Amino acid sequence: MADDSGQNKNHPTGSHDESRRRFLKGVGIAGAGAALADKLLIEAEANENQAKGVRTLSGNVDITLDINGQARKVKVEPRTTLLSTMRNHLEPAVTGPKLVCDMGTCGACTVLLDGKPAYSCLVLAVDAIGKKITTVEGLGSPGAMNAVQSAFVDKDALMCGFCTPGFVTTISAYLKKNPNPSLDQVREACKGNFCRCGTYPRIFEAALAAAKGVNRES
Repeated sequence: MADDSGQNKNHPTGSHDESRRRFLKGVGIAGAGAALADKLLIEAEANENQAKGVRTLSGNVDITLDINGQARKVKVEPRTTLLSTMRNHLEPAVTGPKLVCDMGTCGACTVLLDGKPAYSCLVLAVDAIGKKITTVEGLGSPGAMNAVQSAFVDKDALMCGFCTPGFVTTISAYLKKNPNPSLDQVREACKGNFCRCGTYPRIFEAALAAAKGVNRES
């Protein structure tokens, strides 16, 4: 039988276990320190907010939103987006803005906040309190469409329709700012909206046609 006593002397078990215990102890202390630091930071932020008179929202809160000229009361969690609030929590629901990417990259959920286009999937409902929210429904109705909606129908500027409300809302706001745009300006104005069907030529054609209609109305 081979004598491995020399090997045991070179790699003593006790020394290895002691090093392992020190390592685990160090990890435990570091973890506890990080947890304590997080706790202290949270408490400090809470105290700072309290000193400033900032109220932390939690649970469900009652809010009132000005949507298409109507005061809409709803109860939601503070983390609920404006898009989710309109589509899932209002009765009747406001379904014009579409849930597609839910990441603020496609523009299908575009609404107007005080007249400016915004992705409603990136806006918290509680942050929209006190602002005038306009969706595609507030721009016109099937019996009384605005110039952009009418042009989209005339120019057949829609296919699946998911992106259409966002484009209509974006273009309607842009034509108020620039009622006589060029094609390049229309393309630039629509860069935040994405059409998966690739109907861009007709969308841009509709926008230019709507601009002529807006000019005639004015």
